[in-house]
Order: sequence, then structure tokens, then C-alpha cells
Amino acid sequence: MAVLNERQEKIFKELMDRYPALKAVGGDILEVYGILEKCYERGGRLLIAGNGGSCADAEHIVGELMKGFYKQRMLPTEERKRFGEQGEKLQGALPAIALTQHGALSTAFLNDVDPAMVFAQQVYGYGQGGDVFLGLSTSGNSANVVLAAKVAAAKGMKVITMTGRNGGKLKELSDVCMIVPAQVTADIQEYHLPVYHTLCAMLEEHFFPDA
Repeated sequence: MAVLNERQEKIFKELMDRYPALKAVGGDILEVYGILEKCYERGGRLLIAGNGGSCADAEHIVGELMKGFYKQRMLPTEERKRFGEQGEKLQGALPAIALTQHGALSTAFLNDVDPAMVFAQQVYGYGQGGDVFLGLSTSGNSANVVLAAKVAAAKGMKVITMTGRNGGKLKELSDVCMIVPAQVTADIQEYHLPVYHTLCAMLEEHFFPDA
């Protein structure tokens, strides 16, 4: 498990204080943080998939990782110079791809091959050993997310998931499954958001400490 600095500990404590019910999954959240930190330290990337509200969450996570979240993440001076005027507006990024955003590819695969494999195909195409797949499913049983998790594992990727209820099928397929303490879809999603916000904030604090 990763060692947190003082600021990261504060971020995590705020999550626990604001959402006491999440203390039951606190250890899993920290374990997921460690997996993500190691992934990015090694130059990997995060692939994310979900349906419905979880699709929106997947895209939301990308927005927090690929640009400044709490911080501006200005590029180092020498790097800014290399990019010229553009360097003043570019921000440090942690590579993340939402597998929900590629309309032409997704609809072609849905129509021509197998709708349930739409995320799995992208994991196969984008994923490399050392990358991480994050599957979002309130039930833990979304077929397209389950199949993507299986392909990710076969490619040597770490599989982390966010669910509710009893974790469903994803629980058994995950290196770490964050099962929030709720049964109703809307309630599960309300817990997912502060969890991934906390993870993104902790990653930002680690990789952009001086931003």
C-alpha cells in the first residue's frame, strides 16, 4: 500500500469524516490509490468504462485526471519553453481514457460484432501490461464491463472496480473491488463520486506537489 504524505492524509481523512459509512471500504480505497500511483509512476494509463450514470462518472474521472483538478498543474519552465506560447496554457496530465466516448467505433462494433464486447474490444486495443482498467457498475454485473475486466486481466492489466450491493460478478474478477455500502443505484452512485474525487485529488497531490 502506498505511503501517503500529509496533504494526502488530510484529503483521505476528509472523505472519511464527510462519509462515515465509507470507512468500511477505506482500506480498499487506499489499495486502489496505491495501484494507480504505481501505474502512473511506470508511465501507464487508466482505461475506464461504465453504463448510464456510470458512463458519466467514467468521463468525469477523465476530466479530473487529464487536466488540473484542484491545482493549475503548470508545466515545468523548460517544458513550457519547448511548447512556446501553447506551453503557458497546457497543464500536467495523468493519462486516462473513457471507453464510453468513441461513438463511431462503438456503434460499428455494436452493429457488426457483439454489443456486450464493446468495452472489451477497446481494452484489447488500448491496454498494455502495467495499465489499469477501472470498471464502474452499481450492480457489479454489467455484462460489457465484466467482459472488459476479463480481457484486461488476460492482458496483464490491474483490474479495479467500483460497485455497490454485494459486488456482483466484478468482485471476483477484480484485484480490488470498492463496494460502497448501498443497495439502490442512485445511492451507490452518490457514494462513487466522492470516492473517485478523493482518488483523483490524492493522485494530483502526489504527481503535482508544487503546482
